[in-house]
Amino acid sequence: MEETKFNYAHNDTSAPERKSRTAGLNKLRVSAEVEQLRISAHEREVPTASEETLNFILALALAKNAENILEVGCAEGITSLALLNTCSRAHLTAIERDQAFFCAAQTNLSAYEGRRTLLSGDAADICKGLATEAYDFIFLDCAKVQYIKLLPELKRILKKNGVLLADDVLMYGWVNGEAETPKKRRMLVEHIREYLEAVTSDGQLATSVLDIGNGLAMSVKRN
Repeated sequence: MEETKFNYAHNDTSAPERKSRTAGLNKLRVSAEVEQLRISAHEREVPTASEETLNFILALALAKNAENILEVGCAEGITSLALLNTCSRAHLTAIERDQAFFCAAQTNLSAYEGRRTLLSGDAADICKGLATEAYDFIFLDCAKVQYIKLLPELKRILKKNGVLLADDVLMYGWVNGEAETPKKRRMLVEHIREYLEAVTSDGQLATSVLDIGNGLAMSVKRN
């Protein structure tokens, strides 16, 4: 069988993009199926959440008792699968623009056809068609330049007391000054900083930026 080629530039996803101080203390527990998919993704340099990041996502979704989950940028659906395994009553909707990733996600989530909806296309267009206050847990992990553009729609479709979790907000330590930003990545960093300024200043959201994995921004929609 010919190996699937993905339109994504990434290097060595088996190691965290940024090592937090607590990375070695967290222990990820997932099914054998999820673990094998993660190993395969690492070998093929396909993006998937670090162990520490995925561990936090699952713990938070479980604590929230999430019932309607949206993942924006699901790649091969590995995090989606872990969430469905963890939140046994949840229905998950996942958006993915890359067609190769989308097809892989369909295969990986085939056992959950009754509990998942996969949507192919641009997240900005798709989110406009989603119902107001439809989701109690949103995981945002698409192109980082889109975060600030998506925020108004994500707030609209997030339920009151719902959680919006944005990944990679410290981006190799560039965003918080931990590491020097390469010249060609300065605009990307400014987009992420704009998103962080927006969510931490928004009176409708209670937001905390977390030193987990490559950085997470957790926003809770106020009543």
